[in-house]
Amino acid sequence: MYYLFLVLLILDGLLLAAVVLLQSGQGGGLASLGGGTTDLVVGGRQAANLLTRMSWWCGGVFLFLSLLLSILAANRAGGNTDVLDRLRAPAPATTTAPLPLNTSKPSAAPPVTGSDLGQPSSGTASPAPTAPAPKPKPSDKK
Repeated sequence: MYYLFLVLLILDGLLLAAVVLLQSGQGGGLASLGGGTTDLVVGGRQAANLLTRMSWWCGGVFLFLSLLLSILAANRAGGNTDVLDRLRAPAPATTTAPLPLNTSKPSAAPPVTGSDLGQPSSGTASPAPTAPAPKPKPSDKK
């Protein structure tokens, strides 16, 4: 049923476009370059002819089918869409581990010994070098 109305909407849209394009202008745009006296002789506005009536009918049918398809689409999805389902779903519970207070990274490599450098090993590991202390910033004196 949904696809039948969808096909009817597409056909009606194509018919509406053709009917609107077949209508003649009302004396505006490039049609008024002839002088403007033709509008007074022939008449300013013609009575509603077949193309005008068809454009009104096709436009009304197009709006009705669009409304009907939107209602059918809402009922077809059960009133819910995937976005609404995801919004209504509870948020997954995530546990966050506390951040360590010590910001220095432990060294994964074993300490370097004298034998690694080609020197005889004393059997004890040399202490890791420490970073120099930061220099104090000069204070602004006025």
